[in-house]
Amino acid sequence: MMYEFIIRSRLETLKKNLDPRKVNVILGIRRSGKTSLLEKFLEAYEHKYLFLNGDDIQAQDLLSRQSITQFQNLLAGYKLLVIDEAQQVPNIGLNLKLIIDHIKDVTVLVTGSSLFDLDQKLGEPLTGRKKTFKLFTIAQLELNAYENPLESSANLDNRLVYGSYPEVVTAINNHEKEIYLREIVNSYLLKDILVYDWIKNSNKIYKILQLLAYQVGKEVAFDELATHVSMSKNTVEKYLDLLEKNFILYKLSSFSSNPRKELSKKKRFYFHDNGIRNALINNFNPLSIRNDVGELWENYIFYERMKFLEYNDIFVNRYFWRTYDQQEIDLVEEKNQCLSAFEVKYSSKAKYKFSKYWLEHYPEAVNQLIHKDNYMEFIS
Repeated sequence: MMYEFIIRSRLETLKKNLDPRKVNVILGIRRSGKTSLLEKFLEAYEHKYLFLNGDDIQAQDLLSRQSITQFQNLLAGYKLLVIDEAQQVPNIGLNLKLIIDHIKDVTVLVTGSSLFDLDQKLGEPLTGRKKTFKLFTIAQLELNAYENPLESSANLDNRLVYGSYPEVVTAINNHEKEIYLREIVNSYLLKDILVYDWIKNSNKIYKILQLLAYQVGKEVAFDELATHVSMSKNTVEKYLDLLEKNFILYKLSSFSSNPRKELSKKKRFYFHDNGIRNALINNFNPLSIRNDVGELWENYIFYERMKFLEYNDIFVNRYFWRTYDQQEIDLVEEKNQCLSAFEVKYSSKAKYKFSKYWLEHYPEAVNQLIHKDNYMEFIS
């Protein structure tokens, strides 16, 4: 089934929850639909607004002047200032602070694809003055308005391979999806990272991503990564931090209340989209002939769960759990000191028992096996 356009759940959130007292920030990976979301929002906006693109040099000049008088002249008669890709504007944090502090009748809405840049540029000047909305690639909970359960089930295998970028979901065929994903990897994925002078070799970043693509759901040893790419461990960690803050990777820490028995310092990494993961390793084979179905399934479930929680304003701490003798759980969520444990298996016939150690040491935890016959309740 093909869709012309998917209405994003964040659209209603923006309509109802823009805060005129703060800088409203939409954060998300490049090509996730931030600009399209803005366009749909502005179609229904009833007042006069000013739209500026942070990639445009003239817009950068207008927004980096640090003059209250000039901002008052620029925004006279407008009720809303919209800045797309705000991280490209020099001194944007300080200047937005001037606007919201001194021009009381203008609401500010900006987008960004690099949390690193926005932390640097919006950070301290806007402490207590910003409200953040995260935007992901298309979520299953958004597709529920367009698909019945049978259609979602029929589309599942394709989404495990090609992911859920808006233009992938609306593409005519798989060939178009592959072309689009390769274009993202080659042209957009690292756009906000390669601008830094200390990034010396983009090929090594791609190599790190390719190595991690084969380690989805597994503990990552930073020193081994460093050896594979002939870099220092500290540099690899800096690159990984950038990749996380640009919404390419998500780092999952280990849960432990007993460091002598349980891993306490290990990390796992997941990709923000299955299609990007598969494009990096150039593998778009169907599930029937793949040997990494478990990794694709775990990455998909992990990320779709993240979307579901974020879009429903459910805030949890997220971990994996493993003991030194190899007992493990894929995902542990902690909310208000209550634990929920989830083991993720693709097949509904998979046999799994939560370890005796876990059951004895965390008797109050809610434990559940997630598989392709019951996953919809977990993610939507």
